[in-house]
Amino acid sequence: MTSNRNRSLLIAASSLLLLGTALTACGQEGGGEAGPGGAKGGRPTVCLVMKSLGNEYFQAMQKGAEAHVKQRGDLDLKASGIQNETDIDGQVAAINGCVTDQAAAIVVAPADSRALVAPLGRAAKAGIKIINIDVKLDDGALKAAGLDIPFVGPDNTEGARLSGEALGKALGKGGKVVILEGNPGAANAQQRKAGFEAAARAAGLEVVDSKTAHWETDEAYTVTGNWLTSHPDVQGILASNDSMALGAVKAVQAKAGSKIKIVSFDNIEAIRPYVKDGTVLATVDQYGAEQAADGIDEAMKAVKGEQPQAWVKTKLTVVTAADLG
Repeated sequence: MTSNRNRSLLIAASSLLLLGTALTACGQEGGGEAGPGGAKGGRPTVCLVMKSLGNEYFQAMQKGAEAHVKQRGDLDLKASGIQNETDIDGQVAAINGCVTDQAAAIVVAPADSRALVAPLGRAAKAGIKIINIDVKLDDGALKAAGLDIPFVGPDNTEGARLSGEALGKALGKGGKVVILEGNPGAANAQQRKAGFEAAARAAGLEVVDSKTAHWETDEAYTVTGNWLTSHPDVQGILASNDSMALGAVKAVQAKAGSKIKIVSFDNIEAIRPYVKDGTVLATVDQYGAEQAADGIDEAMKAVKGEQPQAWVKTKLTVVTAADLG
């Protein structure tokens, strides 16, 4: 009886061992689980963390990134955006998700140049490579955190100066203008304001007011409407992105007889009809899709152990009615 009992226990133990082996094999089959570096089937995962996907600029950036990754064929892309331009918590959550997923790299266009440094520092400590695109992270915050993160993006100050130059030529010395600023915490908002101010000084324009509309169309509509009441002699608006320019256009068109001229930044599809008819004198194309592609390329260099460039300066082009035909 004892012999039969031992034989039964041995058979049961063998069955459990075989079952465990089978389950392990099933879990490995197909390479569905991400390994270190977010690799699936040997390919690293790169996270692209953008700002608001309600903004046409970032929609185009995502499409361009996806096309570029498909062409490369050597990585997996995890792209994400946030609810609106001030949803910093949403970006932090996206970065934390990339850490949890063990991504190989993060390519990020930060909504705030300081607030994103800490979560990116945690990602770097987890061994994830970081590339900054579009909006420069704050140099002081990076230094304090002991981080050296490469930047892929344009010279925003120069781009805004070129856009503002078109307004200066149209209005001439003494023209009264206002500036629609982006998020106060974003470096590109500060840089574009500085560029517009430089253009205004060079042309002899008078900046009578400057306010943020946080990159948003509806808020820009409200701010501009208030300006048209408080500063009825305003002749021009310098908008730090096209989304805000669209709000300004709507407010200006609501005022009968208004001939206010607008310049802007981004060259999204929705602004082009207003550039063609002269309502918007100029915008600046900063090639968001190419920025994302360049950022992904730099990230992959870092993943392979190569040293990315400190600043990959991307191109800018002023776009006027003459350029759109």
